[in-house]
Amino acid sequence: MNRLFDVAKVIRSKNAGPLVISFDLLFKNEDLFALAVASPNLTAQALASVFSRPADELVVIHYPAAHAIKISMPRLIVSGSPGDGDVYGSQQHTPLLSLTL
Repeated sequence: MNRLFDVAKVIRSKNAGPLVISFDLLFKNEDLFALAVASPNLTAQALASVFSRPADELVVIHYPAAHAIKISMPRLIVSGSPGDGDVYGSQQHTPLLSLTL
């Protein structure tokens, strides 16, 4: 099995405003993108268990022209609020690194 970490060119997270975290998965070519799109581990239902969230909170969008997948979900804590350990949302992608496709 291929690990997402080995297949994706970029795996990153960032704020999409103060209330939403966005994840970007970018792939080098169409074949690797197609492998990721076909993976049952990159569906909203599978990712919900990775992030311990309800599946209806996650949105997974495929961008074939860019060989990219965008995932978004609400932040648990508003960016910059007391208790927020990642104001920019840039450390939230780590659970994705060990996923297999």
